[in-house]
Amino acid sequence: MSLSFAHSIMQRLAVLWPLLPEAAILAVLLTATAAVAIFSPILAFVSAVSPSSSFSRPCNADDFVSFPLDVPGEMLCVPLHRVNSSVFDFYVSTVFLAVVVVGSAYALRALL
Repeated sequence: MSLSFAHSIMQRLAVLWPLLPEAAILAVLLTATAAVAIFSPILAFVSAVSPSSSFSRPCNADDFVSFPLDVPGEMLCVPLHRVNSSVFDFYVSTVFLAVVVVGSAYALRALL
């Protein structure tokens, strides 16, 4: 019984062998697309908010953090205790990741 099962698996792998490199390339492209889509907004925000950024100026009061606005040179100073991560941060990024992966899978499937 186990010998016929192993033989069956080997036959299926022999048929699917030419598709394995394509599947590996597709998996790498999906991973790279998702990584760029997820981490680029985070990297842009962190670099804009960092104190060494040319967009960021310190606030006049202690315990305040500054955020750059859309208008060049305009800053919004917010109390530090108001800037916290919430439970929704995890869920929003997870749902966004799923949408990006599905969208990139359809886009790459259309190209291949």
